[in-house]
Amino acid sequence: MSDFETSCGYAAIIGLPNAGKSTLINALVGQKISIVSRKVQTTRFRVVGIVNNDQTQVVFVDTPGVFLPKKTLERAMVANALESMNDADVVLHLVDTVKKDTLEANRGIIAQLPTNKPCWLVLNKVDVARRIDLMPLAASFNEAFSYEKTFMVSAATSSGLNDLMGDITQVMPQGPWLFAEDQVTDMPMRMLAAELTREKIFDRLHEELPYEIFVETIHWENFDNGDIKVSQTVYVQRDSQKGIVLGKGGRQIKEIGTAVREELSDMLERRVHLSIMVKVQENWSERAENYRLMGLEIKS
Repeated sequence: MSDFETSCGYAAIIGLPNAGKSTLINALVGQKISIVSRKVQTTRFRVVGIVNNDQTQVVFVDTPGVFLPKKTLERAMVANALESMNDADVVLHLVDTVKKDTLEANRGIIAQLPTNKPCWLVLNKVDVARRIDLMPLAASFNEAFSYEKTFMVSAATSSGLNDLMGDITQVMPQGPWLFAEDQVTDMPMRMLAAELTREKIFDRLHEELPYEIFVETIHWENFDNGDIKVSQTVYVQRDSQKGIVLGKGGRQIKEIGTAVREELSDMLERRVHLSIMVKVQENWSERAENYRLMGLEIKS
């Protein structure tokens, strides 16, 4: 018999790029902690979202999408995602129900799913999927792997999330909470601010810019009047990319900065002063120090 009246544990969300993992974790937490983009492979490191439900604290881990990696950055991202399952008390395999041949595309993930802990199938985007396809799709995935449970949800509309959350709380082990009651993420605000800038860049330059850009918050200062001064650097790999991000006369980066500043101010409920520089750093994605800033490790 445990001496604890509280429960706390980890739920890892794993899936292909653009399956809706970031949208799901934001919906479960109730606010944005992970950036959302049309561009695939946007999430690069494990993002922790914390949800308190009565006496239970659930620590959700939003992972980079799992795909066949080719570059150093991609290998680090995929390794990061797969390793997140090791410490999880339950693994949520999130599947995009709209994409064609989704079972075949997910077979690489299915082969990596652990058999020594609960793994649940979570079919996402059911609000836009054809209803007639959902049951056969669920059956085909359950033939490929012995999932303990299957859920049908829409992260975008929050449909089905109450049932999912209720079942997750039931499998969390008894023990003390790991985070404060008012904490929603373990991500430092400097890193979250950098992620917001990266999101806005992708929103505006989705077709023009490769995803290999890196944003670093280099300065964060709190003033006595409550204002915050933030300075960031956007690193690109070529001069041509720098021109795209800056835009004609610097107009593009100015509009990006305005969008980031407004969202960050709303999030912090404080006035934010933001400046963004754009620099060329060739082959930044091969530099170990940049990976450490993202919380990633390069496996030899």
